[in-house]
Amino acid sequence: MARILYGVHGIGHGHAMRALTMARHFPEHEFLFLSHDTGAAILGQEFPVEHCPNPPTVVKGHRVDVIATLIASLKVRCQSRLYLRQVLDLMDRFQPDVTMTDYEYFLPQASRQAGVPCLSIDHQHVITCCPHPVPWTQYPSYLSTSYAVASLFSRATDYLVISFFQAPVKPGVRAKILPPLLRESVIERRPSLGGQVVAYQGYTTFKRFFPFLSAIPSPVMVYGFNEARTEGNLIFKKNSEAGFLDDLSSCRYVVCGGSHTLTSEALYYGKPVISFPIKNAFEQFLNAFYIHRLGYGRYFTGFRPRPEIIPAFETHLDRCRTNIQAGNFCGNQEIFALVEQFIREKKLDY
Repeated sequence: MARILYGVHGIGHGHAMRALTMARHFPEHEFLFLSHDTGAAILGQEFPVEHCPNPPTVVKGHRVDVIATLIASLKVRCQSRLYLRQVLDLMDRFQPDVTMTDYEYFLPQASRQAGVPCLSIDHQHVITCCPHPVPWTQYPSYLSTSYAVASLFSRATDYLVISFFQAPVKPGVRAKILPPLLRESVIERRPSLGGQVVAYQGYTTFKRFFPFLSAIPSPVMVYGFNEARTEGNLIFKKNSEAGFLDDLSSCRYVVCGGSHTLTSEALYYGKPVISFPIKNAFEQFLNAFYIHRLGYGRYFTGFRPRPEIIPAFETHLDRCRTNIQAGNFCGNQEIFALVEQFIREKKLDY
């Protein structure tokens, strides 16, 4: 048995669900999590969690509020010595054999100081570990996000980058790129083709979403608002993992932001995607960009999505499904094998 201290970025559900899937797969090892906010709430239902803040991302009106994000991040980083000391004290008490991180800020730094190997498992490092042929208009965001990921979240000793698109690794970078890590509740469902569309908005700030959804000529199951009501063709659903996955696995296609977790799950079920990435969130743009580039769907960056794009998109659904069938969207077994190697040998072979 190994002791594993696992740092998890707590904003949103994706990081925590990925870490939870990992810990569930290794019941023979002892896990202690370090997280905050939503991540701590999710992980704390099954595992012990110590709370520690991370630099946040503030979203308003379907865009990253850069000023608010910088201010909030500075508040955390101004206390970084205190938080780093707390994490080092936690490591001294828990005595981990290895540490793991899913885009967490303090644990990789503490691990380096303590001389403990640290494995990074996330999607964000696809930005820095791989080259991307993004439009020139996105280069300022590309460069600034790359700098932030490299300077704030890149202190681990080894990297597993999970991604639904398989970009080449830059020469000299110690990283492996693998297909997504999916939770068991996703894998256990078999996809079917029903008549409904699934729409999800993780940040409930994009009110112009509704007129667009209302123009879809199908029932639309709307998640993310935790409401139970019907408005025309829009059927708002309460938060429910089982209900959401039942609808997702049987829908015609998906309308969402740029979440890697949701996009990966939709593609695993063979569902085309319309993506509206959050403005100034480059990782979301990159996901949406590859959805379009690989023929899995479409993306749009405006704040007023036009209903007339729906008929054009729906005429290409069969082509999108064919393209999706050629992809690999579940890397669980390979990821688990590599994590077991890291736990045993304290490093990865590249």
